[in-house]
Amino acid sequence: MINGALYKRGMKGSIKLLIILCAVITLYVSVIISMYEPELAKLLDSYVELLPEMMAAVGMKAGATSLVGFMCDYLYGFILIIFPMLFCFLRGNGLIAKYVDNSSMVSLLAAPVRRWKVALTQMFVMISGICILVIYTTILEYVCAEHGFPGELELKTLLALNCGLFCLHLFIGGICFLASCLFSNSKYSTGFGVGIPIFMYAEKMLVNMGGSAEKAKYFTFFSLFNPEGIASGESGAMIGAMVLFAGGIVLFILGVAAFSKKDLHI
Repeated sequence: MINGALYKRGMKGSIKLLIILCAVITLYVSVIISMYEPELAKLLDSYVELLPEMMAAVGMKAGATSLVGFMCDYLYGFILIIFPMLFCFLRGNGLIAKYVDNSSMVSLLAAPVRRWKVALTQMFVMISGICILVIYTTILEYVCAEHGFPGELELKTLLALNCGLFCLHLFIGGICFLASCLFSNSKYSTGFGVGIPIFMYAEKMLVNMGGSAEKAKYFTFFSLFNPEGIASGESGAMIGAMVLFAGGIVLFILGVAAFSKKDLHI
């Protein structure tokens, strides 16, 4: 179904980036969870009160009454969105468009490997990287929570929360992958693959700030990811996550189809 040699090559190209992102996520997650201790939590809340609009823009809110609520406020609005999204940005262009742009695709297609198999393999490289980041984050969060606050974080809730996070990043990865498959020039692939999610996240930041900008929630897919709703089991939040998952799958399929039929001029 996929080309093993190409998959290994793709994953090898992802390792350094994954290690760096996992290290950064480790730093933030361990520090934020450790700050759930009442006195330190008050310190974080004081920053929110001091800079309410700025903190609200990145999804950080004060007054959480549980560990999972605290994590939703300080991890799932910005940190766990931005860093996995960086992986999608940096690898999306490199999986397809970069090969075409620098003519390396000639050697790939010269081998007895069909185009759709090349695209499908690169798709699995992207999805594997997203899975690694989300699984690592889940294990890290649970270990940190159990070490500092035993019994405070229910594993079932954490798994649901990070399944929703995976759905969001699958959708973002799908946008980056589709852009990479559609455009042969890295400049355009990066412009669309990075530009669309960044624009949508900027819309989400406006929504978080409230006021008249709240109507912007209808124009950004980030509104479909509701960590607080997922943690509390709200059906609307679950549906939003499923829409992101389905949309991500469709985007990846469209990417494979587009690359299989495009004229590469190589």
